[in-house]
Amino acid sequence: MTMVPEMQVWTGRVDAAEGQGALRWHQWVKPFARSQPAGAALIGLACDEGVKRNQGRTGARLGPPALRKALANLAWHGQAPLYDAGDVGCTDSDLEGAQQIYASHVSFLLDQGHLPLGLGGGHEIAFASFSGLADHLRQRSPQARIGVLNFDAHFDLRHAGQSSSGTPFRQIAEYCQRADMPFTYCCLGVSQLNNTAALFEQAEQLKVRYRLDRQMNSWDISACEALIDEFLQEVDHLYMTICLDVLPASQAPGVSAPSAHGVDMQIVEHLVRHAKASGKLRMADIAELNPSLDTDNRTARIGARLLASLID
Repeated sequence: MTMVPEMQVWTGRVDAAEGQGALRWHQWVKPFARSQPAGAALIGLACDEGVKRNQGRTGARLGPPALRKALANLAWHGQAPLYDAGDVGCTDSDLEGAQQIYASHVSFLLDQGHLPLGLGGGHEIAFASFSGLADHLRQRSPQARIGVLNFDAHFDLRHAGQSSSGTPFRQIAEYCQRADMPFTYCCLGVSQLNNTAALFEQAEQLKVRYRLDRQMNSWDISACEALIDEFLQEVDHLYMTICLDVLPASQAPGVSAPSAHGVDMQIVEHLVRHAKASGKLRMADIAELNPSLDTDNRTARIGARLLASLID
């Protein structure tokens, strides 16, 4: 693994008078290197070629540094190591090549004992993240059962001639079919009005578990938890991905497709923590941050908080 992280983005307030109890993320994170103690490792896919191919608003390639900047000044409450493993870029519109490189880096991080945390970029990161995790696990346990938990307004199950931000879970289903693995996918926060009847039919055919955005209110929490628990009982390992367009546009304006309804941040964070508490989390990522469309860094801050909830 040869990527060199740009550590200059990790700057922020220093409360020196308060000692080690006043550390922030920028004071704790270290550049990734081989043979370090196991911890969480941030790795970005700086790409929005998938969004472009999906006829969305481009700019998500700037998401990874924006997430780091939003994380940098957060108070650090952990004990485990935290590393920055840099970014994989997408050059010459070669999305498929970038996904392969990213997947190989994810596998390497897992081989080293780390928890990879992906920074997007468009949601094309999902196929790359899953591929890296599956490649790693299949070398050790060919029968490993991987669950994919997606917080998203969209199923992202489109049929298309090439990868895009709208195809990753279709590609994961095809990967599973080739590898003779079960495709175990749960999507929370689906917008009925932003997914065609054909996509709902495909979800049914693939036996996708899902809840609509309007079914994810404070009074629905127990039902949502039960769905996640039932889903997790069927898998050995969890890959969790959070598309920021699952949130209401008022909370997350900086995405390609802002949600008119969405799921409140408090509910999303609660359910993310609930799933993480299973102990089965092996890989996670944040997708669809587009800083050029953000307001007062609102979306980046929410993305940073959700990412922080995965390791604190």
